Amino acid sequence: MKVIDVIITKRDGAPLSDEQIDWVVAAYTRGEVADEQMAALAMAILLRGMTPGEIARWTAAMIASGERLDLSTVDRPTVDKHSTGGVGDKITLPLTPLVAACGAAVPQLSGRGLGHTGGTLDKLESIPGFRSRLSTVEFLRQLREVGGAICAAGEGLAPADRKLYALRDVTGTVESIPLIASSIMSKKIAEGTASLVLDVKVGTGAFMKDADRARELAQTMVELGAAHGVRTVALLTDMSTPLGYAVGNAVEVAESVEVLAGGGPPDVVELTLTLAREMLDAAGLPDADPAAALADGRAMDAWRALITAQGGDPDATLPRAAETEVVRSTVDGQVTAVDAYRIGVAAWRLGAGRARKEDPVSAGAGVVLHRRPGDRVSAGDALYELRTDDPGRIDAARAAADGAVVIGATGKTPGPLVLGRIA
Repeated sequence: MKVIDVIITKRDGAPLSDEQIDWVVAAYTRGEVADEQMAALAMAILLRGMTPGEIARWTAAMIASGERLDLSTVDRPTVDKHSTGGVGDKITLPLTPLVAACGAAVPQLSGRGLGHTGGTLDKLESIPGFRSRLSTVEFLRQLREVGGAICAAGEGLAPADRKLYALRDVTGTVESIPLIASSIMSKKIAEGTASLVLDVKVGTGAFMKDADRARELAQTMVELGAAHGVRTVALLTDMSTPLGYAVGNAVEVAESVEVLAGGGPPDVVELTLTLAREMLDAAGLPDADPAAALADGRAMDAWRALITAQGGDPDATLPRAAETEVVRSTVDGQVTAVDAYRIGVAAWRLGAGRARKEDPVSAGAGVVLHRRPGDRVSAGDALYELRTDDPGRIDAARAAADGAVVIGATGKTPGPLVLGRIA
């Protein structure tokens, strides 16, 4: 088979055959198809799209490029959650131990932040000693003994995706829904979970800013899960406003612990409980009560067990940035909006995020909000804090966040957090 024929087929708008898909994904993974050729094919897919059958086969080929974990030795029902990424989206941290405390096993393979969106592993690695890489033996043992693990995916899971994702990132083809869906689902299916709940973000701080495209992505992923025997549900959730008050790494861990202790911001608690109920239902545990597990301390116990199992100290003092600048209101009024994208970029510029995957991040850097939509403010009141270890980053962060907090004479009631459900 010749790669040029595969490219031309898709360039001209025809569907790729199963044989073409299997061959090109495997050959690219082996290094027999050049980056420029796969880039041309990715661009053709972005422009011409794929049928549901093509997407399912492409996903299967990505899974087949590596190993698929066998979780049959785990004596609990398995369920995972994936978020498409946002600002202040620390939900995985309280959610994983909460669902584990209710009787399920959560094989949470997570990633790192890039650009204005945060990464779960970056947050957890702000905990002294926490180890994000586990061997398969360690991973399975922790699922059996603790009920959850939050770690990096092994090199053997969907290696075709790792290679193709890096190529898409530099060739303007990230936005292709077939390639996004197959990228996410190939990794989640390969990890071996029996059920999956997707949190597809919509809004200024989300990758998908348009609700119709977000719904199309969610529907595509739900169908892919079903095609591969993984019970999959998707929620569309709002990402116009950052989740909670903390945006960064250590600051988000601290806020997550507040939730596990029975407090925390109402929106973070609401989304954590909503996703927990969906996960427990998908896992066949519909009678479990996650609110009770938060209230009686079981979720906190599971958190401490998870952190300890991965080498972390749940009692350690979290890193704090050396420099803090408070931005204050110049007017009286009511907060009508807090732009998630602007706040996310500010946190990134303070050192909480990275421009390239290999860049380091600062554990203590980030933005801490003092006001959210609906809150009254007076001139001189704190709106948010900029935190960083490098004072030279403050000016760029302040410029990025300028105008993020919108103040009017009267506010409006914040809209719903959950915008839709697809199953």
